[in-house]
Amino acid sequence: MSPSKVLPLLEPDAVAPCCPPLSERPLTAEEAERTAVMFKALGDPVRLRLFSAVASHEGGEACVCDISDVGVSQPTVSHHLKKLKDAGLLSSERRGTWVYYRVEPAVLTAMGAILTRAGTV
Repeated sequence: MSPSKVLPLLEPDAVAPCCPPLSERPLTAEEAERTAVMFKALGDPVRLRLFSAVASHEGGEACVCDISDVGVSQPTVSHHLKKLKDAGLLSSERRGTWVYYRVEPAVLTAMGAILTRAGTV
């Protein structure tokens, strides 16, 4: 029987930011496209409020019933949450009749890294 080999642990890809800090080097076309989708989704004040409500909610996730008071109708809230989810900023899980949203920590890390000065991440 051969001795067992210990394999190194790899960090999940999701933890790595999608793009380097803007001050490190120019973004490639693909990096710019991915980054623009994220920031475009946050360019709407209602979406930004919803994203903030989820990100700051106790436990790191929020039921849609807890965050829908942003001054627009429920169908509009659902539309904006879908846009945030499509941009990769939120994930969701249905529990009974409610949907719970969460911001993946890697998303906040990636967004912060893009706006951080090179060498200070």
